[in-house]
Amino acid sequence: MSTFIKVLIVSVSVIVLLLIAGLVYVSTALPNVGPAPENLIVEASPEKIERGEYLANHVMLCIDCHSKRDFSLFSAPPVPGTEAIGGERFDHSMGFPGVFVSPNITPAGIGDYTDGELFRLITTGVKKDGNPIFPVMPYASYGKMDPEDKEAVIAYIRSLESNPSENPVSEADFPVNLIMRTMPVKAELTKRPPAEDAVAYGKYLTTASACADCHTQFENGAYTGEPLAGGRSFSFPDGSILNSANLTPHETGLKNWSRSQFIERFKMYELPENISKLNPGEMQTIMPWAMYAGMSREDLGAIYDYLQSLEPVDNTVTKFIAGENS
Repeated sequence: MSTFIKVLIVSVSVIVLLLIAGLVYVSTALPNVGPAPENLIVEASPEKIERGEYLANHVMLCIDCHSKRDFSLFSAPPVPGTEAIGGERFDHSMGFPGVFVSPNITPAGIGDYTDGELFRLITTGVKKDGNPIFPVMPYASYGKMDPEDKEAVIAYIRSLESNPSENPVSEADFPVNLIMRTMPVKAELTKRPPAEDAVAYGKYLTTASACADCHTQFENGAYTGEPLAGGRSFSFPDGSILNSANLTPHETGLKNWSRSQFIERFKMYELPENISKLNPGEMQTIMPWAMYAGMSREDLGAIYDYLQSLEPVDNTVTKFIAGENS
């Protein structure tokens, strides 16, 4: 056997061993965000539950994703009776690398979680068993919020009626099932700014609402555009394409929007008649307008103030392209 062949065999063997070692490390040592807080006991006061209800329904939108959505209606509001029981599916037809199904977050689904384990799950994306969830739930954004707000959400979902449901187990494609183990990081908790500091408070609410997740261009598994400048594409099963809007204060974004126009654009969807039945080919959106419409005018105004403070980004977006099968 020639020296070259020997060197080649040794080199390949070393590479294989390194790959195996790397896979073992990723599979067993990650994610590493630390233990769940052992001594956290969330007080279920009426004030905390009320705050949690507001956040879970109108800011963080926990109830929106953890319900089944009716895509026959504009903005796909939750199907009545499915609130918080999970079952909403995010799969390949929507561009996801696997099949991810939202779990039940009523006491029937989270009853075996401690408050500390729920807190860690919401802020880092790591479950009770130490495995990660796919970041369709924006845990990276939630990990930048005030601990009191996360506790309020926990108090609220624990106050819900226990409603059992049978939902399929989520399953990521290879190698995403390994890559997602590297995603969770320790939470970078902050204090909620005072409402009087409108720009800082608006930034906090924008983060809590994970606006940048949808309103930033995303390609091949990575964000490629300027934050909040829009252009992320979302596919619908009928072939239609939705592109998220530019939220920066550029002419191609929100430069010509007044504060009042911005607020009323959300509040109009408090009216049931504005959540219309759709015909094939009509514009649909994943933007849960009806849920966000429940946000207070003060909070919506603060988000506007923050968005207007951003650097303008020139990014013209064609918002909707109807599919050939529509």
